[in-house]
Amino acid sequence: MTPAARRPTLLVLRALGLGDLLAGVPALRGLRRAFPGHRVVLALPAALTEAALATAAVDEVFPAEAPGRGVPSLTHWPGPPPDLAVDLHGNGPESRDVLAALHPRRLLAHAGHRPSLWRADEHERERWCRFLRAHGIAAEPDDVRLPPPPVPSPAPGAVVVHPGADAPARRWPAERYGGLARRLRAAGHRVVVSGGPGEDALVRAVAERAGLAPRDLLPGGLAFGELSALVARAALVVSGDTGLAHLAVAHATPSVTLFGPVSPRLWGPPRDVRHTALWEPGPPGDPHGAVPDPRLLRIGVGEATAAALEQLRHHSATSPQRKGIDARAAARPR
Repeated sequence: MTPAARRPTLLVLRALGLGDLLAGVPALRGLRRAFPGHRVVLALPAALTEAALATAAVDEVFPAEAPGRGVPSLTHWPGPPPDLAVDLHGNGPESRDVLAALHPRRLLAHAGHRPSLWRADEHERERWCRFLRAHGIAAEPDDVRLPPPPVPSPAPGAVVVHPGADAPARRWPAERYGGLARRLRAAGHRVVVSGGPGEDALVRAVAERAGLAPRDLLPGGLAFGELSALVARAALVVSGDTGLAHLAVAHATPSVTLFGPVSPRLWGPPRDVRHTALWEPGPPGDPHGAVPDPRLLRIGVGEATAAALEQLRHHSATSPQRKGIDARAAARPR
């Protein structure tokens, strides 16, 4: 038996998207510190393996996913029951039950906890840290930073405009992104447009409206290492409420994030001068809706451009001095 096989297993379920993974990093690091002798395994979609391992909070990934934001089956779990299973997926019995079916020695979950620990008006990072603290596990919601990626950026020093999102409710219109990109170019900034898998047409639509050259299009979905390098070494990231906004926070890259159906108080960046969250207050909407949210559409091109130019005036994400500080901070032991 190998030393790894002799280590007790801590299985964490958070089988969601990139933004969810990055918002869960503080909780994952709390678990890593609390159980240094355990093999920490994270159940999430296989496509996020590289991103999960980059957090240095998990040892292995157990591929698991379901359509939408459903709870995946874990019946393909190959080993003996985990020593500890932790549900960071949601607060319902479904996610708790798929972990309970593996017969872990101990299970931590929101569902069934008395009194309930769930607060609907709580920020996602704080929610899971407070959940762990209720079980005696220290976790800090601001512990979000990722180390600088070891690969070069495909567009160092550029403004990254990322128009995509998982649902139309969180997608600002392509013509508005194009107008913003055109204005930023007119102000002297290089702009590149990035997209995820299946978003090539959206990337081209924005680029055409902005008058960008083919070299400034990054369609097709970059591998995580290259995407991480793009964001870490960008001058600014402009996007909707999606995974790339969380990646900008993880790399302390200045950002402007456009919110619609969900308040930034629940999913936005930490309070930091490097990050601007644009949002028109109103009743909550459906973040997975089929049409752009009305609050998102109230954000105009002029407002978004002004916020982007303000960030660019005050922060230089590619300066050697800042990057040196960031590298040293990321290298400090946790």
